[in-house]
Amino acid sequence: MKAITYTEFGGPEVLRLAEVDEPHAGPGQVRLKVVAAAVNPLDYKIRNGWRPQMAPPFPVIPGVEAAGVVDEVGEGVTGVAVGDEVLGWTVTGAYAEHALAVDFGPKPADLDWDLAAALPVAVETSVRVLGALGVGEGDTLLLHGAAGVAGAVGVQLAVARGATVIGTASPGNHDYLRSLGAIPVAYGAGLADRVREAAPQGIDAVYDAAGAGDLEVSIDLLSGTDRIITIADQKAAELGVTFSGPGGAPFGSRLGEYARLAADGKLTVRIAQSLPLEDAAKAQELSASGHAAGKLVLRP
Repeated sequence: MKAITYTEFGGPEVLRLAEVDEPHAGPGQVRLKVVAAAVNPLDYKIRNGWRPQMAPPFPVIPGVEAAGVVDEVGEGVTGVAVGDEVLGWTVTGAYAEHALAVDFGPKPADLDWDLAAALPVAVETSVRVLGALGVGEGDTLLLHGAAGVAGAVGVQLAVARGATVIGTASPGNHDYLRSLGAIPVAYGAGLADRVREAAPQGIDAVYDAAGAGDLEVSIDLLSGTDRIITIADQKAAELGVTFSGPGGAPFGSRLGEYARLAADGKLTVRIAQSLPLEDAAKAQELSASGHAAGKLVLRP
């Protein structure tokens, strides 16, 4: 099969389109014929060697999110059959024509393939963070990086829980945030004053999806660290703030309900660009630039 691989850490130039052996479904696994694979910032961070503890053995096939058609079902797997359309997390790398998965959910037939591939990480992350923060009816949530993929999903899920969301983003994204139900504020100098103006009642919790150095401001606005969680700021520990990363708990059984919301137009992710698999280096460069307005997707 065709797959994107690399055999050493480095820049996007280490990525190669190669012919590799197809994986086959073992016990507890299904194999997907990948239709769409999502690109995440973690992909280029691992490729650069910045997350060596997370890197699989070389040669590496990047990517964790995919949507595709089940074409092999391993021993012990129930509730899914060859021909079913699913979305979820791969264990062999998503930038490939075939990938193995153990954590996945059903894809509605009317859900766009690119959107399906873009959902798993952002949905699981925001469900996990909002749950840990206890965000609910009547809360005011400050969400940093609200126009990013995880942030935008967080906005929508928090609004659905009955929360008021103050979302930080560049001015060019403010109309987008309003369309999601958030009150936008610009990040940068003077952020605390703008948040206080937007939320004179004060804020109850903070979800940092940006990692842009706003934890100190958040602590000041909350007068403490009890209800602040970041998914991106490496200074969290020294500031006494909770850092939340994927915990490895299966989420596929819940993913289907969010996929259904997306198919019904009640949950959305912006797709910046859909590219052929051989353009994986370009996709990772765009991801690293921070200028992609939404999710980048590869089509094998």
